[in-house]
Amino acid sequence: MQITFPHLLLSQLSALLEMKMGLYYPEKRWDDLERRIASAAQELGVRDTESGILQLLSSALTRRQIEILARHLTVGETYFFREQRGLDVLEGRIFPELMRMCKRGNRKLRIWSAGCCTGEEPYTIAMLLDRLFQHDGEWNATILATDINPAFLDRAAEGLYSEWSFRATPDWIKERYFKRKKNGLFEILPHIRKRVTFSYLNLAEDVYPSVASNRSAMDIIFCRNVLMYFSPEGVRRIGQNFHRSLVNNGWLVVSPVEMSDDFFPQFKSTAFPGAFLYRKVESPESRRNMVEYRLSGALPNISCRVQKPLTQTPGVQGRFTSSTLKRSAAAELPVVTDLVEQPLTAHRVTDQPEREKFEVLCQSARFHANRGDLTKAARRCEEAIAANKLEPAAYYLLATIQQELGQVKDAMQSLMRTLYLDPDLVLAHFALGNLCLSHGKSREAERHLDNALLLLASYPSHAILPESEGLIAGRLTQVITSMRASKLAGLPGNKEKSIDN
Repeated sequence: MQITFPHLLLSQLSALLEMKMGLYYPEKRWDDLERRIASAAQELGVRDTESGILQLLSSALTRRQIEILARHLTVGETYFFREQRGLDVLEGRIFPELMRMCKRGNRKLRIWSAGCCTGEEPYTIAMLLDRLFQHDGEWNATILATDINPAFLDRAAEGLYSEWSFRATPDWIKERYFKRKKNGLFEILPHIRKRVTFSYLNLAEDVYPSVASNRSAMDIIFCRNVLMYFSPEGVRRIGQNFHRSLVNNGWLVVSPVEMSDDFFPQFKSTAFPGAFLYRKVESPESRRNMVEYRLSGALPNISCRVQKPLTQTPGVQGRFTSSTLKRSAAAELPVVTDLVEQPLTAHRVTDQPEREKFEVLCQSARFHANRGDLTKAARRCEEAIAANKLEPAAYYLLATIQQELGQVKDAMQSLMRTLYLDPDLVLAHFALGNLCLSHGKSREAERHLDNALLLLASYPSHAILPESEGLIAGRLTQVITSMRASKLAGLPGNKEKSIDN
């Protein structure tokens, strides 16, 4: 296809896409860019390609526009057990080592598949771990899978695949982990599907590491066949964020064609038979710099205050109040004993030095959690709560850390305290619903997820939710709706697991 638009226009569009989505379109690919924008014109609500380009350049890209562009600009080429030699190293060397380390530390193995496409990679990881955990004990891992393309995420959560996704997969994998459907597709079995959590993420713009969004303290990050579509500077920036999102001695896995010490200078390249992996190894100098950064007071200025939505969706204002939310059955959740006697009108900390102390403690908790030092992060949260018992965000942050420590009962108590102080905090309802769901408490899970959906109705679709570090209301609504359809429907309400720390 010959380029039909002025070079200046396509140059500006290319720069915009690189800045906002990380996608790199050099001049030699402008014909491809023009063709893809043409395919997106109808969804963008314009009559032709030129109108689409002008619309995109006329103002800041909205979340909706980015999602539409992602559907047309990103590549969905992937399959199960891709790059087998690297997977052999992971199964034989890396995963067993990490599993032993996590067992000694009494914590879960944390894995992130960044740019997961339609789910073949994270499900491959889940299948490998399933085999390993069968020999070495019960499942003790979390797998987060993220992508910028909502259509890919929906297909991944659905878990249906054609023969083409198995072109490098042994037949026994299909027999063991999939169910053949009448339409010729293969559906991944529920016990593997539930091991993976899918979430939207724009690698170029969104915040990571992030405790609130579960994108921190990772043991291993997969980002294979993704960075080849980014500019060199974009790859370096993402590499820095991945480095900060890993625990010390954590691993970064990219594809062989993406290996370059120029792009990942902060990692140590480690050779294995048939594969190279990157490892985060902190030098004394880098550790000293981190300590200086923490002591200098230059921590990110992240407020722990809960922010309310500035606007409400037309037609829903006044539709509900906190009193209309569905209440938890007292006998079904941990009892909160240390806050119920305090009136909600109690005096909050307004003294400036005390307020600053509280903020610094919250920031310190996030800092340590992002580095993987969850025990120290929890202590900082508790110190912040001691300084101000009526700030719900501190309890919510503590709950996310306790959940990662495997302290489920404590996490539930912290979430209940959060909701006592702020019944409208959407993420607390969502987190509590998730915890109840994972322990077979379907009735309680449904109640909290319903409350979250009720509260989400008062937010504009593209509003960023309080304490979410970037998650928008519309996306969480989609996530909850999908969860209810795929998990609650098949979860018997009378089979509940005990909750022990």
